[in-house]
Amino acid sequence: MAASPKDPIEVFYWSTPNGRKITVLLEELAVPYAVTFIDINSREQWTPEFEAISAHHQIPAIRDPDGPGGEPIAIFESGAIMLYLARKFGKLYPTDDERQCVAVDQWLMWQVGNFGPFLGQAHHFNVSAPEEFPYAIERYHGIAKRLYSVLDQQLTGQDYVAGDYSIADIAIYCWAARHPRHRIDLVDFPAVKRWFDAVGARPAVARGMAVIKPGRVDVMLPTPTWLKT
Repeated sequence: MAASPKDPIEVFYWSTPNGRKITVLLEELAVPYAVTFIDINSREQWTPEFEAISAHHQIPAIRDPDGPGGEPIAIFESGAIMLYLARKFGKLYPTDDERQCVAVDQWLMWQVGNFGPFLGQAHHFNVSAPEEFPYAIERYHGIAKRLYSVLDQQLTGQDYVAGDYSIADIAIYCWAARHPRHRIDLVDFPAVKRWFDAVGARPAVARGMAVIKPGRVDVMLPTPTWLKT
């Protein structure tokens, strides 16, 4: 039986792909939550108060007042949070089918260990680096194309990455949503584009992706003059 919280889950959040994994998931679960914005641009993640929640000083993190045994629990690392929430509320994770569990786990770990970190580097050298680093730009562009090719192959002939719609799709989608910053055109990856459009059309996904600190505008950064298309 799915659990229900005594009080809203507190989400320590900034509107990054990893942060949005958690708001999208909570919207899909229809679980009440409260957002505490941690402005990483202002280095708010380095406060002692936040360190008590997230030992690695990174968002996202959550504090569930109704954790295991009815006691509060704080969790950091987006993958761990997603697994915890999906298991707790009994949705978007196939707990009754071991093969499906393995499939979801491996694609979630693929996102956490490959899709996210390497695309984060592509994003950095494409739009955030203070100067042009041609080797890094081309290295991570090549890796980005390979990652999207892997995803395209997995999605060819099936609707979602691991059978039914799951936390793996949410995790990957939140990073794929920044594909222009990775110098990726989804037209080149038709199975990814079909999946991306379908996931993005889900109302809960749209709500979770839209969570942003009041007054902040999440816009595409200007393209550096050195960046080739």
